Amino acid sequence: MPDATPMFPLSRPLMPGMPLPLRLFEPRYLAMLEAVLVREPADFGVVLIERGTEAGGGETRFDIGTMARVAQVAPDGDTFVLIAHGSSRFTVDRWLPDDPFPQAEVQLVPDLVWDDELDVALFAAEDAIRSDLVRASELVDLEWSPDTPLGEDPIERSWQLAGISLLGELDQLELLRATSVGQLLEQTVEASAAALELLEFRHGS
Repeated sequence: MPDATPMFPLSRPLMPGMPLPLRLFEPRYLAMLEAVLVREPADFGVVLIERGTEAGGGETRFDIGTMARVAQVAPDGDTFVLIAHGSSRFTVDRWLPDDPFPQAEVQLVPDLVWDDELDVALFAAEDAIRSDLVRASELVDLEWSPDTPLGEDPIERSWQLAGISLLGELDQLELLRATSVGQLLEQTVEASAAALELLEFRHGS
C-alpha cells in the first residue's frame, strides 16, 4: 500500500524553488508537523484549495501540488513558525480521511529537464517578468519586488520566475502541469503580460 503523505491545502499554490512561511496553530496541523518531522526527508504536500478556506477543514482541493521540504521550525507561544521550500511536483492518486490531518497517496511528477539552448529564452523571460513587476509596482503593492534574487540553477530559476510573477492562483496551478521548461517560460510570460494588462485597465493606465 502506498505511503500516506501529509498534506497542507492552501489558498495559493507553492511553486518549486519558492519559500513557504507558515504559522501553525490548528491542532490538525500541529499533529501534521509532529508527523512530518520524523519523515526522511521532512516534507509534506501543498495543494491549492478549490472551494473552502484554509481554516476549519472541509475544503475541496485540486489534485496537483508541490512537496514542501522543512528548512526551519521554531516555537512561538502556542504556535510554531515553519519555513519550507518547494521541491518536487506531485499528483494526488487518492485522498485519505483527514484523521488527524489531511493525507493523500501521491505520485511524484518527473522533474523538468534543462537544455542549454533555452538560455536565451530564460534570459528573455526573466527580463519580461521583472519589467512587468516594475510596472505593476507603480500601481499596487507587490508581494515580490522586481529585484527579488533568484537561484543559480536554471530550472529552479524558471520556477521561481513563475513564483514571483503577477500570476494569479489558477494560472500558477496550470503552470504546475508544465511538461517542459520552454512551455513553463512561455506560459509564465504570456500570463504575466495578461495580468499586467488587466491591472493597468483597472487602474486606468
